[in-house]
Amino acid sequence: MMQHIAAGKTVLSVLSAGLKREFGQDVGAALAARFLEAEESDFLWDARISERWLGRYWSADEEGSDDLDRVAILARLGRAWSVAVLIIDGEGCAHGLMGRRDFSRKSEAARALASLR
Repeated sequence: MMQHIAAGKTVLSVLSAGLKREFGQDVGAALAARFLEAEESDFLWDARISERWLGRYWSADEEGSDDLDRVAILARLGRAWSVAVLIIDGEGCAHGLMGRRDFSRKSEAARALASLR
């Protein structure tokens, strides 16, 4: 069943609720944490509120890296505001996470996003 995420819900709360419903409270919470860790760049990209292109991503050991960009984002996952730099392809898919910082306030995160180069 496909469930759309309402504006007031976060990606993390929807994931956690679905897994708890399917597997029980303890197992669902542990699975949610594992999913988030394994797919962190995808969750951050999907939860972004704003983004800013930083430039091309160049890698000596990756073929096709000329099609990748570095993008800074402001996202909300759970209760934290996150600022991250992601590697994004031309189709808008996340390929990796270069760095992430979490903040308790949106204003602090917005300042951090503005300072990224």
